[in-house]
Amino acid sequence: MSTSSPKWDDTDPRDVEPAGIPRPQRVAVSGGGVASTQHYLATDAAVQILEASGNAADAAVAAAFALGVCEPAASGLGGQTMMLIHLARSRRTFALDGSSRAPNRTSLKELSRDQRRHGYMATTVPSTPAVLGYALERYGTMPLHEIVAPAIQLAEHGYQVTELQRKLLRRVRKTLRQNTAAQLFLRDGSKCFRVGERFRQSALANTLRRLASAGVADFYTGQIAKLIRKDMARNGGLIGEEDLAQIPWPIERRPVSCQFEDHRVVTFPPPGAGRTLVEMLNIISHIPKKHRSVDTPEGALMLAQAIRQANRDRTDRPFEPNFYYQIPQKRMLSTDYAKQIARWSLRNIRTRGETTHLSVMDRYGNVVALTQSIERVYGACVATPELGFLYNNYMLAFEDEDMTHPYYLRPNAVPWASVAPTIVFKGRRPWVAIGSPGSQRIVSATAQVFLRLLKQLPFESVDAPRLHCSLDGTVSLEASRMRSDIPTALEQHGFTIDVREPHSFYLGCVQLAMRHGDKFVGVADPRRDGAAGGPTA
Repeated sequence: MSTSSPKWDDTDPRDVEPAGIPRPQRVAVSGGGVASTQHYLATDAAVQILEASGNAADAAVAAAFALGVCEPAASGLGGQTMMLIHLARSRRTFALDGSSRAPNRTSLKELSRDQRRHGYMATTVPSTPAVLGYALERYGTMPLHEIVAPAIQLAEHGYQVTELQRKLLRRVRKTLRQNTAAQLFLRDGSKCFRVGERFRQSALANTLRRLASAGVADFYTGQIAKLIRKDMARNGGLIGEEDLAQIPWPIERRPVSCQFEDHRVVTFPPPGAGRTLVEMLNIISHIPKKHRSVDTPEGALMLAQAIRQANRDRTDRPFEPNFYYQIPQKRMLSTDYAKQIARWSLRNIRTRGETTHLSVMDRYGNVVALTQSIERVYGACVATPELGFLYNNYMLAFEDEDMTHPYYLRPNAVPWASVAPTIVFKGRRPWVAIGSPGSQRIVSATAQVFLRLLKQLPFESVDAPRLHCSLDGTVSLEASRMRSDIPTALEQHGFTIDVREPHSFYLGCVQLAMRHGDKFVGVADPRRDGAAGGPTA
């Protein structure tokens, strides 16, 4: 069997626990709700809110602001946020489409690929402040200043850098040093912070204080907006006064869903990738149960084929979100189409992006699954020094060749997203809130954990080895944690094997919240710095 060389991390962050850095609590059980996020300090922020009788929206927004502080490589005020919300009282489940927007002065003819990757021209109009403010005002119960308080404290007093964060800093240090973010995110503007060293962000703390007192509209039309405009003009950025004034408030959309055995899976509509998850599960539902186990060669092969086909169909059938619901025949959601794919798959068996996700359930029955991002690791690697947050590089997430494509880069266009925050129902009651970062690996990671949950314990399901199949037939997998005959079987059926390290950063990071009787269970994926927690009383 020929395989590519293993892509080993410099160190396994779970094996490096410097003095003073706590080991994150990966599993939590509580009777008063639960939160699971990608950083233990953001989980603490959510738990504080739940203990103060806040609801799931309050806790999710507090955690999202906190993640922008203690997980800056993945998200922040300069990015975009998508939310899936279930309201217990009205039994309503809906998506908040928080897409950012290309600036009015966008012209693909004047933008090179490098300019869309790093620098001030790489950023779309940030939507995260607008989305979090909207969600809190409409569906939360607590005032903004109380919700932002944990994030302000984290930014002001700092937190200890983890091994994972140092590794990500080392990956982009050269680019950061060439841009305005260096003075904010590198020690002395040039060196990576050491593991265990305290990282403080006073400029970001002041920005968060301003938001807490003046409201999120200040980001777009007030003092913060003025500083953004000056910085953009000073550095050749495209975002102008009119871009910010057209505040990117989120749009409430109807989710997409499917039935899988006794469960209803509700997930994110276009521009997100929820319909990819729906197609994937529809295909698998038509596979005999004896072939579904991911831990066997047959099951791994079926999963790889389902992942590739669903992602291929999404690539071939892109829909702009406002147009999507006018399409009468939605092939990707069709169970008949999924049955055809499943039959084809059975005949064939005989043996980058960076994001953060959080899931919250409260004691009242409300649920939030939230995914937010600044696109690539450390986004555009630029930041306004007086404000302290990184700008996204979502200009990379547009089509740049086919002008008829719904996500072609044009003024005010929204980028194509791979997010799929998901809520699974048993009957009429939410059972699981789930999601992951990881670009195209988001859906495959989510699907694998869901399938395992039907027969395994929550932590076992999240911790278990994963695989992902790309469009070109490359299967990335945690081979050392799988049966040795699984890579062989995949290779024999034409797939290329890409061996990843155990608990691979590349293969997503699932955050799960589950209702179990009168208790709540939270699980944070051990692949990153996450933790789960809930009120103790």
